[in-house]
Amino acid sequence: QVQLVESGGGLVQAGGSLRLSCAASGRTFGTYAMGWFRQAPGKEREFVAAISRSGIITSYADSVKGRFTISRDNAKNTGYLQMNRLKPEDTAVYYCAVGGELGALTRYDCDYWGQGTQVTVSS
Repeated sequence: QVQLVESGGGLVQAGGSLRLSCAASGRTFGTYAMGWFRQAPGKEREFVAAISRSGIITSYADSVKGRFTISRDNAKNTGYLQMNRLKPEDTAVYYCAVGGELGALTRYDCDYWGQGTQVTVSS
């Protein structure tokens, strides 16, 4: 029902910034909570941030709190992750996902996933 395509990843030096985008198909994006997850090579996938359907409520992993900002534009069927003050440990493939509500996403209960975009932070 929903296809998600991430973009905006790349190579950046420590302390730099990147803005990831998650483009959703159709006009149903606003009916889903949206979140970002990441997975480094050989590591488990971890929750990064999530946002409610309305965009009013957000949740962040402690490791990114204060540095990353999740947002969405339902009129554009697009979600975003602004990443500032990046660290080498932020290096991972970042995935966008949507689900029924924010709480479910924080528990990795997602209905649809994107293909991921690589973020590499050099020291």
